[in-house]
Amino acid sequence: MTKTLFTAFCLGLATLVQSQPLSGTAIDSLVQRSMKAFNVPGIAVSVIKDGKVIHCKGYGVRSLNTMQKVDENTLFGIASNSKAFTAAALGILVDEKKLKWDDKVRDYIPEFKLYSPFVTEEFTIRDLLTHRSGMGLGAGDLMFFPDSSDFTLKDILYNLRFLKPVSSFRTKYDYDNNLYIVAGEVVHRVSGESWDDFVTERILTPLGMTHTATSFERLQDKSNVIDGHAPVDGKVQVIARNTIGESHAAGGINSSVADLNKWVLTQLSHGKYGDQQLFSDMVHEEMWTPQTIIPVRNPGPYNTHFASYGLGFFISDVKGYKQLSHTGGLEGMVTQITMIPELNLGIIVLTNQQEGGAFSAITNQIKDAYFNISGTDRVKEYAASRNQMLASANHLTDSIWHEIEVAQKGSNGKMDFNQYAGTYRDVWFGDVMISVKNGKYWFDSKRSPKLTGELFPYKGNSFVVKWRDRSIDADAFVNFGLDVNGKGASITMKPISPLTDFSFDFQDLEFHKIN
Repeated sequence: MTKTLFTAFCLGLATLVQSQPLSGTAIDSLVQRSMKAFNVPGIAVSVIKDGKVIHCKGYGVRSLNTMQKVDENTLFGIASNSKAFTAAALGILVDEKKLKWDDKVRDYIPEFKLYSPFVTEEFTIRDLLTHRSGMGLGAGDLMFFPDSSDFTLKDILYNLRFLKPVSSFRTKYDYDNNLYIVAGEVVHRVSGESWDDFVTERILTPLGMTHTATSFERLQDKSNVIDGHAPVDGKVQVIARNTIGESHAAGGINSSVADLNKWVLTQLSHGKYGDQQLFSDMVHEEMWTPQTIIPVRNPGPYNTHFASYGLGFFISDVKGYKQLSHTGGLEGMVTQITMIPELNLGIIVLTNQQEGGAFSAITNQIKDAYFNISGTDRVKEYAASRNQMLASANHLTDSIWHEIEVAQKGSNGKMDFNQYAGTYRDVWFGDVMISVKNGKYWFDSKRSPKLTGELFPYKGNSFVVKWRDRSIDADAFVNFGLDVNGKGASITMKPISPLTDFSFDFQDLEFHKIN
């Protein structure tokens, strides 16, 4: 459920000499430049050093509709930065000897079932948190993204058995969200409390994170909340809020930089905040220990040698220093939390536009200052790279739409679409209706209303669906398979753009015609 974020998590640092942090004025300028370069309406930034919050401030506006200002208490959806809270919740239960990291999931959720019977029986609590299940990137995310769909927790648990693996168990990193939802249910089965209640009572309340809630619905005060924004037909605007249904344990928390300071201070203090030990040092070390190796194909400007995933955090080396980080993305908002423990440094960047270049530029420029890296301009660097990537992707999609336009002119509107029309069903996603409305061809999803759009003939039995909601930057190929009579029998799908958010896991869908 994380967006196509414009950065890798494995960002490095240069050798520490005598570091000088950016001044408050310099950070102000950096953020303002980032907002302009990446067209982000509102950002909140916090910097923590040596156990103290040295910068904590909001910039810009919460919403282009209201133009109300962002401050340090403005609430953002932190999306996948929620995952570390789920790992910590399980860690608290480990401390209480109510479970072990390597207990089998089926010991607590007997109905848990994956595609492979062997993997099902061997799957552990640790496996839920480490993105090594064998399922593909973002597998099953369409059950809660981009809509607040009607998939229940029971549905999600049941449907996992239909998600086919793309690699062997515990051999390859592929980021997932649904298994964190299962992890949240383990918290419920073991503690007797919902994940929301447990995280609230055992983490948020003890830390005094009074403005934070485990979901948008549970916020007591919504007067200082951002709206999400996205480019729609080339112009950034407010988009509809996705409350992400049952996926709170994977990405539901709403928080502010002021509250998240307390969470980062707790992490940097090995589970301790003030005189409270939230979770043990042993649990803390387990969270910060590499569990799944992630390939590093290019060391980059920070000379990163290794990357991995721990329990709720990405872990990498940055010029010889250990870095813990995570990003989070929902439609219309992206966030990043970064920690360099040996420097006792934490950086939090929350944004209300789904453009990840801003948080990357801000985080890296602040880190550069602590490592006496001079002469860099991360805003300019990331903006140039972003523009190059967008230009390449737009060239590809534009060429496809040009082919469609040419084909339409040549066809004179002659096509027997009835051979494709009907209801098609995917075993985990449900039904879609292919039909003709007012002379146009339509794709309508029953369980994910945002996934409704017009179908345009492309090549042979392939079409392109253009989603009616243009905030969804995920137009896709719709490929029909035919039966022996030349009638539509099946559908497969694939995103058009290489920059499509991985949570649009169209490639995992296998529709078969039911009437």
